[in-house]
Amino acid sequence: MEDRVRIRPPVFEIGLKGYCWGAAAVRLAVEADRLARSLGVSVVFNPQTVDIHAVAAATSRILVFAQHMDPMTPGRGVGGVLPEALLDAGAVGTLLNHSEKPMALGELAKAVERARDVGLFTLVFADTPAEAAALAHLGPDIVLAEPPDLIATGVSAGNVMAAFVAETVAAVKAVDPEILVMSGAGVSGPDDVDRMIRLGLDGTGSSSGILRAPDPVAAMEAMLGAEARAWADTHGALKGTPAR
Repeated sequence: MEDRVRIRPPVFEIGLKGYCWGAAAVRLAVEADRLARSLGVSVVFNPQTVDIHAVAAATSRILVFAQHMDPMTPGRGVGGVLPEALLDAGAVGTLLNHSEKPMALGELAKAVERARDVGLFTLVFADTPAEAAALAHLGPDIVLAEPPDLIATGVSAGNVMAAFVAETVAAVKAVDPEILVMSGAGVSGPDDVDRMIRLGLDGTGSSSGILRAPDPVAAMEAMLGAEARAWADTHGALKGTPAR
């Protein structure tokens, strides 16, 4: 991969999906921004596309990602998500190929290239360690691999993920050691976050574990705190400034 600005681990991805939008999304983003600043965790925060501008304007530390981007160029393409428009709205990156928004390999490769051309980070999703290794050859910034049957189930990852994570990290780093490796399925609380980091990942994340919690801010704070502590235990103290 070419020498360029990179996202600094540990990373925590907060996926709003369709759980939260509008003013509520901005309020949660402001709290995530506060935690990112105080804990030194790089927080990838992906709101609804229509909320990107408001979230970016209200924050300064979180990394605002789009939930999806199409490999289109300016011009025709009704309903497509244009890379340049995301950048102008305040996004710094985009998710690609989530299991709830899968992409054909050719389209994904074009999307990674288009994102790179305009200066957006890319976080691509994979279902298996083998797919994670294959997608690493596209040159994304982050590969997040997770078994689809654990996504949004509320079922704790437990020890089920140990072999999956070990194989994924080894496979991706063999392609490019600079690519960050994450996994998030089955992360329901701070204990899961702690376990994921200690398995050797560069980060983890949660959607339903935070957005469906009785107190999403408290859930987010507990998980981010667990990540910061686990990273400090395994890699050394964080500096209090997240991101790039």
